[in-house]
Amino acid sequence: MYKYLQVGKIVNTFGLKGEVKIIPLTDEIDRFGQIDYVLLEDDLSTKLSIQSFRQQGNIVIVKFNEINTIDDAQKLKNRYLVVEREKAKKLPENTFFICEIIGLKVYELNGRYLGNITDVIQTGSNDVYVINGEKKEILIPALKNIVSEVNIEEGYMKIKLIEGLIDEF
Repeated sequence: MYKYLQVGKIVNTFGLKGEVKIIPLTDEIDRFGQIDYVLLEDDLSTKLSIQSFRQQGNIVIVKFNEINTIDDAQKLKNRYLVVEREKAKKLPENTFFICEIIGLKVYELNGRYLGNITDVIQTGSNDVYVINGEKKEILIPALKNIVSEVNIEEGYMKIKLIEGLIDEF
């Protein structure tokens, strides 16, 4: 299990007073207003407390208490922000962070191994799991009638294939 979860990537500075533009890596932008602080992924000893934030399109503008100049903000460019796992939002039952899903081994209910999940595509209506099969890539919708079991601790997912979902591989 991951000890830290990425919540954003700093992509640029904003203004002269140390604000930064962040691409959020969370579904809920308001989480930036509920987090006391974030850490730099490449330097976990650097704690940045959030003074204020606002959304601008698909970008979040954040002002950290510790960053007060454009020069200081520039040093953060292209760095990832993380939170400690225990401070992350509690998810509803049978809901998982994408980072927990990626890497799972996928099996049919009959035990046949299909491959490992290499990516999760977020379509808006439902996620789609990208499975790297032995011969080709397989796309499986993350639907309750298809995904029968997810076991994060043991690293696998069991799915029920319905006719026409995938070609034989």
